Amino acid sequence: MENVSPAVSVPTSTPQRLESLDVYRGLTMLLLAFTVPNWGWQEPIAHAHPWLRPVMDQFEHVVWRGLTLWDMIQPSFMFMVGVSLPYSYVSRKRRGASDAELWRHAAVRALLLVLLGIFLRSVGRDETHWTLEDVVSQIGLAYLPLFWLATRTPRVQVIAIVAILVVSWLLFALWPVPTNAPNVVAHFTGFWSHWNENVGPGVAIDRWLLNLPPRSEPFVINNGGYYTLNFLPSLATMALGLLAGQTLKRDRTAQAKLLWHFGWGTVLIGIGVALDLSGVCPLVKKNWTPSFTLASGGLCLWILGALYGLIDVAGVRRWAWPAGVVGRNPLAMYVMTWTLASWVLMNLTTHLGADAFAVFGETFTLLVGNLAVGLVLWLICWWMDRNKVYLRV
Repeated sequence: MENVSPAVSVPTSTPQRLESLDVYRGLTMLLLAFTVPNWGWQEPIAHAHPWLRPVMDQFEHVVWRGLTLWDMIQPSFMFMVGVSLPYSYVSRKRRGASDAELWRHAAVRALLLVLLGIFLRSVGRDETHWTLEDVVSQIGLAYLPLFWLATRTPRVQVIAIVAILVVSWLLFALWPVPTNAPNVVAHFTGFWSHWNENVGPGVAIDRWLLNLPPRSEPFVINNGGYYTLNFLPSLATMALGLLAGQTLKRDRTAQAKLLWHFGWGTVLIGIGVALDLSGVCPLVKKNWTPSFTLASGGLCLWILGALYGLIDVAGVRRWAWPAGVVGRNPLAMYVMTWTLASWVLMNLTTHLGADAFAVFGETFTLLVGNLAVGLVLWLICWWMDRNKVYLRV
């Protein structure tokens, strides 16, 4: 990975927009938007058509070990933040921003993302839900270290990625495994018990950190086994995106850029799977193990490489227009998904009738409802895009 530019340079010409990144953002957001607010929509379909169970399982997180399509949403978001950073850095530099102004902007962005995550997790609750494991807050926590890495050489960035993963592994591998502790879910035995649910430094840190703000009840665990500490290994995911963005900005042939993405993607996937199969550490998304970081990061490189080759190189982009509309305004779609989706579904049901979404039978009612909500949210994004209204932090 050393074969990328040593620092973010500021060209004098206006850079061409990376359309593949917009499409990647849009596809990821649409995957989320079209499956909210009817969680569990896939279960009636899988029950009625068992042969579709493997496909339907891709729209839900694995219980603990493994990887599905749905598990790729968060690493994709974090990876794309890294990809876009060199482009936003150059854009602000070209407009005359000083280093101090860039750091101030990065700090404000990091704080706003953390607060936005807390706000969205508190929607519909009786009090502020102080939690930092969601994707927006995690990006905010890791953003300043990522910004610092963006000003370093690729060699330093690679060393940082390796160091982050080694430290993350050591923190869990050396942490004492409790016996008969409450709330522990034993997915593994033996050495892998260090990565069981609600075991290790992540839960210990959360029980200290998340009890500092005022709460009506003491914090014990996050449902699902997620930790604030996940921002540390996910910083490595963002740094991989940073390397990818710098590579795409380099004055190299398209073929060389594609070889870089697919080559390193294959290597990272291979290492991640090997770490899991060899027993070094399990591939678990919910506590963002090093093996998951590498495997999911490699897949992100593959996806971005494929989209770059298809859209930016081959020019086959007409099919991607709907995703591009969302990808140019991803934060708006994300916020609407967590604030408006249920309200939109309620109003569609009120005005169209309770059976409006049963056009394909009861089995697909929940899915059709989600698609209808997703279409409404997409139309809002389309209107915003036509009128150049973009939500930025």
